[in-house]
Amino acid sequence: MDYFPLFYQIKNRPCLVVGGGEVASRKVALLLKANADVTVVSPELGATLEQWKSEGTIKHIAGKFSPEQIEGQVLIIACTDDEATNKLVHETAVKNNIPVNVVDNPKLCTFIVPSILDRSPLVAAISTGGASPVLARLLRARLETVIPAGYGKLAALAGSFRDKVKQRFSNPADRRIFWENMLQSPIAEMVFSGKDKEAKEAIEKALVDADEVTTGEVYLVGAGPGDPDLLTFRALRLMQQADVIVNDRLVSKEIMELCRRDAEIIYVGKERDKHAVPQEDINQILVRLAKEGKRVCRLKGGDPFIFGRGGEEIETLAAEQVPFQVVPAITAASGAASYAGIPLTHRDYSQSVTFVTGNRKDGTVDLNWKALAHKNQTIVFYMGLMGIEIICKQMIAHGLPETTPVALVQKATTPEQKVFIADLASMPDLVKSSDIQPPTLIIVGEVVNLHKKLSWFHS
Repeated sequence: MDYFPLFYQIKNRPCLVVGGGEVASRKVALLLKANADVTVVSPELGATLEQWKSEGTIKHIAGKFSPEQIEGQVLIIACTDDEATNKLVHETAVKNNIPVNVVDNPKLCTFIVPSILDRSPLVAAISTGGASPVLARLLRARLETVIPAGYGKLAALAGSFRDKVKQRFSNPADRRIFWENMLQSPIAEMVFSGKDKEAKEAIEKALVDADEVTTGEVYLVGAGPGDPDLLTFRALRLMQQADVIVNDRLVSKEIMELCRRDAEIIYVGKERDKHAVPQEDINQILVRLAKEGKRVCRLKGGDPFIFGRGGEEIETLAAEQVPFQVVPAITAASGAASYAGIPLTHRDYSQSVTFVTGNRKDGTVDLNWKALAHKNQTIVFYMGLMGIEIICKQMIAHGLPETTPVALVQKATTPEQKVFIADLASMPDLVKSSDIQPPTLIIVGEVVNLHKKLSWFHS
């Protein structure tokens, strides 16, 4: 981030605006909405500012800016047509450690005025760091359509119950769970439809009926193949409300950024022959955290039930009587094939698809090669990079032609995706001569020939 986002309390505090035109009046209007004590410095004032001056809404210093005028100010905005004046305002403010914004000149800004969605007391701010204010406004307009005005009333109602909820629940985590349940219940619709009294009564009743949370829950969530746009709505919702995130190596940085900011992060990633945390220990971590009353998001790359060892984890949870839910995801095979332009099935080339893992628990590659080596089917190998030579050799030995096409997809669905195309005879040598990095997926079958024709993701 180029700028640290925050909301600044300026109620009844002195703020200075240098400039008297229409742009200045818009900035003053924003400051007045935040109840600031505004002083405008300018030789002349436009009609709007002149009216506010006559009404006593703002103070006016008639004349040019001079450095002594910043004394006691907590925030300064410069919006004059004179470059030298704007630069002087910036230099004076920076020297005195006062936040300053020079309109339309990001280089002279220590803060940015964002595009604002106002549903007071709910306020959302969007900024591009000065790169594209128009884009920020377009995004704000989109948010305007999906965040009803009633959300402000809902926020105010919640605020009126803060002290009561705090008295009822001594544990901050329990308070958070209570509010998440309330805000996702019919109470929100009551507020949106003007039934404020009914909403208030519903919260009062929920406070009386609520119990302290003694046992948490585990969410076994599939993070998909890497592109955050492929997450399910349910996955995103649970990632946002979990107290703890237990994540694998294959979960991308972009997806981790979507998790709740203040959640505890526990990394349990595995690489071949290098396990940060053994699977048995992961199982017990999930049990322990849930029994402490925490909501745990076990975030796994791809789909939890397709070579993700999700079954092993929920076996332990079930045995320990820990509540859990499973959120499926787009599996790596589906994501990699789609982004590589390789249909896993096709009437002319493949009437079936088989998913297999390229290495077993003991590290060997021991598969039913005879069942796999058939024409008119697609075989997808997970975790097969280290065993690529054995895979290709065995597929040829059991009847597939050496010319059978093979695709190796590296870091599928991410900006770093690369697709390597060869055949069974040449793929091992291609891997040896290329700097191929996991995670990878290997697709074997005639459908690979469609890659050049159908690929839309340029790697």
